[in-house]
Amino acid sequence: MTEIKYEIIKNIAVLSKSASGWAKELNLISWNDRDPKYDLRDWSADHSKMGKGVTLSKEELMALKELLNSMEF
Repeated sequence: MTEIKYEIIKNIAVLSKSASGWAKELNLISWNDRDPKYDLRDWSADHSKMGKGVTLSKEELMALKELLNSMEF
């Protein structure tokens, strides 16, 4: 299995934490030495393990922001 290389460039926010120490985070991450993208996923406390997540370009994140701003909660 190919190893995935990643570098967390900037931790933007921790949205929630579980009792086990895992946190749902929004980060700016460079995957496999590529340009950084916005990434939302669960991480272990030391960032050595990760869950499935969503990676978004700046344009996709801006479109999501517009959508969320237009929603009524």
